[in-house]
Amino acid sequence: MIQGPSLIKHLRDILILPFTVTVIVPYCIYTPDQHILPDHPLSKGIGVLLLLSGVTLFGYTVYLFRTFGKGTLAPWTPTQQLVITGPYKYCRNPMITGVLSILIGEALIFHSSSIALWACAFLVINTCYFIFKEEPDLYRRFGEPYKRYKAHVPRWIPKVQPYRGN
Repeated sequence: MIQGPSLIKHLRDILILPFTVTVIVPYCIYTPDQHILPDHPLSKGIGVLLLLSGVTLFGYTVYLFRTFGKGTLAPWTPTQQLVITGPYKYCRNPMITGVLSILIGEALIFHSSSIALWACAFLVINTCYFIFKEEPDLYRRFGEPYKRYKAHVPRWIPKVQPYRGN
């Protein structure tokens, strides 16, 4: 049986990566005098829904990495098994989708154009990282099963029908 990283390593990696992206960076770049995004109860409500759904999706994907993948979200402690269950049946990177949802939710809640721009930068950075680093590494580690998975499951936008391959 494959043993995964400890809970301490999971918490460390969450603090280093998504906590920095969703809490520290937004805190550092936020200024209250931005008025490009609407400061309206409806946009704040949508922001809260996006933030909560992003946190839920992120938490579930971390759980899947721990239980099924036997690794963490960090590239220095990668999963030992290919995770293609739960939201991974619908899109290849639901963890990043969850983090992006958190950032967009924060931008709406705080009507912050700087956080919205950070969310865009986060998406561009991750798209480049996944295309040039992560996906080739996954192919080297998991071979044909990953190649089949990648051919049938989109990177960011979930598809309606779940992936049923192995």
